[in-house]
Amino acid sequence: MSLDTEGVTITAGQMKAARALLGMSGEGLAKLSGVSLVTIRRAESARGLAGMMRANADAIRRALNAAGIGFIPENGGGAGVRLRKPGEQH
Repeated sequence: MSLDTEGVTITAGQMKAARALLGMSGEGLAKLSGVSLVTIRRAESARGLAGMMRANADAIRRALNAAGIGFIPENGGGAGVRLRKPGEQH
């Protein structure tokens, strides 16, 4: 299942990398996003695109953005994430 939120397809790797950059557990992301831990684990275990309902992906993306993660779209160099500088906009 492809998931496109605001023009950014979220991959399982992006979710895991974002949590790693933040030092955040799956439980922490579940609490911050309001998405169940089971859904997060299932999405992160996928190969490639994280398949889940759009509302869940949007909630996860918003939570990670609020925590300081910027999503990098697939643009020929591969999709990714980065930790934003303090004060940098989403």
